[in-house]
Parts: sequence; structure tokens; C-alpha cells
Amino acid sequence: MKRDIYLDLQQWKKSERRKPLIINGARQVGKTYALKHFGRTSYKKMVYLNFEKEEILSGYFEGALDPKQLIKTVSIHTGVEIEPHNTLLIFDEIQECAKALSSLKYFCEEANEYHIAAAGSLLGVKTNQDEGFPVGKVNFLHLSPLSFFEFLSATNNEKIRTFLEEYASFEPLPNPLHEKLTQLLRCYLFVGGMPEAVAEYAKHENFSVVREVQLEILNAYERDFAKHAPPNEVMKITTVWKQIHRQLAKENKKFIFAAIRQSARGRDYEEAIQWLLDAGLILKSCLVETPKFPLSAYADTHTFKLFLLDIGLLGAQSNLSSRALIEGNLLFTEFKGALTENFVAQELVAAKNREIYYWASSGIAEIDFLVEGDHEIYPLEVKAGSSEKKKSLLVYGSKYLPVKLTRTTLMNLKHDGNIYNYPLYLVSRFPKISQ
Repeated sequence: MKRDIYLDLQQWKKSERRKPLIINGARQVGKTYALKHFGRTSYKKMVYLNFEKEEILSGYFEGALDPKQLIKTVSIHTGVEIEPHNTLLIFDEIQECAKALSSLKYFCEEANEYHIAAAGSLLGVKTNQDEGFPVGKVNFLHLSPLSFFEFLSATNNEKIRTFLEEYASFEPLPNPLHEKLTQLLRCYLFVGGMPEAVAEYAKHENFSVVREVQLEILNAYERDFAKHAPPNEVMKITTVWKQIHRQLAKENKKFIFAAIRQSARGRDYEEAIQWLLDAGLILKSCLVETPKFPLSAYADTHTFKLFLLDIGLLGAQSNLSSRALIEGNLLFTEFKGALTENFVAQELVAAKNREIYYWASSGIAEIDFLVEGDHEIYPLEVKAGSSEKKKSLLVYGSKYLPVKLTRTTLMNLKHDGNIYNYPLYLVSRFPKISQ
């Protein structure tokens, strides 16, 4: 399965600033698959160590963490001579061996000629909690679920993807192509981007099997709460996790703690939310009342929306029926557009916008996303279906006078004065398409 991260991995390999690599991302987004594929296709040899499956491996990291000695013992264990620059050494499920994680520091300082890449379940939680983490001695890459463009590649629509990536005009796409892309987007909103779900859909296009896969993933995540989270936080983590689709179904999608229970307060759930963020299972969009550079400096971290990492999992958690695929635009408007907004959040994050924000003004208007460009902050309003309503955009425009006002809907590429419409299937290219 082709993943965009392969290009990032190639750049890491060639970089003069290359250090041992850690791939972050939620469980089951394809970290191991990506690293193995990279090792097989870009190196003469690959050595794969899984610290969860082979407990004996931790014994090699006891005592002094001498990189050259570790290389010798791992070579003996695997029967493969590990050559500098020519062998990719993969440390998988590295969270199971704290000393292996610490060893990355010494590989960086004393033996950086060896190419080492690490991954692991809930590694984001580990890196924020472990005092022995090699701060400043590793490179990071993040792997999200498959984006819509990656979904096109995985479903034998590579030519359409290439066309969209190279499209440089703001002229409308040919209508037959627009309709085809809208239908493919419907499929994506149901299937989502978890690799196993996409693979099942690509093989059989059986939505019932896809839903079974999604429910299995959701169940596995909930088991992780009990296994890896602090015992006193498990119930709160589970509560927040199961609240997200309900909160997104509200007209105002801001996360309201009183919706959990009347006496609930934000500070009671701070650790639970942070754990889910560190695990890569949710996305957080903070309110910005004053859209200035940098947005992070003006964000209200106590007022926010929460989204699931994957649109397909959100549909499964919401028990959305596959019939929505064939009933007009129901899939986009269901739950007051919750699926559509979650999709846009997911696409923006996959397009390397690591942090997402929204703007609101005293209950008068709300812009769903603010995106930082090189020299400008772009407002992006999300409309379910083909709505042409633009009240919030106009309020924002009159207040801040941006060069361009943008929205994303089911409509084709279109602009009216300084209001530009991106079709939802092209939102990952926002705001890059030339005018």
C-alpha cells in the first residue's frame, strides 16, 4: 500500500541532519508496514527487532549502552551483519524496552553511521512520560491514517490523484470528474483511512466487512486504555473517548464538559484528554479569538473541539449505516455535518498542519478552521452538502479584511469576488491552488 510517508523516509535517509528516527502515530495506522517496506526497498539489508514479541531482546540492552557492542550482539542474534549506511535497523514496539529507547541517544552521539528507525504502540504517551527519553537526539515523523489522496492511490485511482495534485487552476473541474470524486469521497467518509479497513475495501468493496474491521480497532483502542493508561484515569479516558461523536453532533461542536455530567469540570479531564492526544487517538482544535501570527500564541487552550483521528472510526462509533452512501448527501449532513468537519480536520493534519484552530466571535459567527500560510492566515469555513451560505465568512472578512475568504463544500471549484470555494475532495490542497 503506497503511503506518502515513504518520501519523508527517503529524505530522512539522505539528510545531513539524520539522527535515529521515531515514527509517531496511533496504533494500527501502518507504522510497522511503512518501515518494513522502506527497509526492503531502500536498503541492501533490513534487521527487524520486535521488543514485544521477543522479550529476550531487552537483555541485550542491560548494562552499558555501547552502540558498537549492541550492533555486534544484534548481528549475532539475527544472523545478519549490520553494515553502516546499508542496513536499516528497526526497533519496533520500543516502548517495551526503556533502555532501547535510551540507546538512541548514544547511537546519535557515537555511531550515527547506523540507520535506526523506531516505532511502537502508544509511543507518544511514552515519550511524554519517560525521563530517559533521548531529547534532541532523534528525528520525528508522524503517520496519520490514510488521507483521501492516499485512499485514491490504494483504490486504483492513482491517475485521478496525480491530476488533482498537478491541477493549478481555480477553474471548475469537468463535471463528470467532479461527480466521480464526490462518490469516491462518500466511500472514503465511510471507510476512512485505517490501513486494514482500506485494504478490505480495495479487495472486496464490502462495507459490512469494513465496519467489522473498524469495530475491532475501536475495541482494541479501548483495551489499550485499561492496559496502558494510569489506573485512576482509565474511566475518564473512556468517557471522553465515547463522548466525542456525541459532542460533534451538536450544532455548537465545542467540547462541553457539562454534557458528560452536570458537575464535570475541565480540569478534572485534562489528563484524560492529554493522554488521548499523546496516544494519537484524537485531534484538538483550539479557539482563537484574534487571528494573528503565530496562532498558537493566541489560542485559548481551555476552549476547544475534539475530533477522532479517523473519519471511518467516527462513523463506526456513531453506528452510521452504509445506506448513507447512496442516499444523496446524507453522509455529509448527518450529525449536523460532524463527519464533514472531522474529515477536514483529519485532512489538514495529514497535510502537515500539526495544530488546528478555529475562530468564533461572541456567538455571532464562527469559522471552522484557521490555517497559517507563509504570509497570511486563511479562514476556512466548512459547509455540509452544497450550501452557499457565507454569513460567518462575511463577518470575519469585514472584521479582519483578509485577501481571500475560503470555504469547502460539495460544490466544484468556484470563486465569487474574494470568496473561494474548494470542493471537499481538494481540501488537502488548501490554500495552495493558484488563483
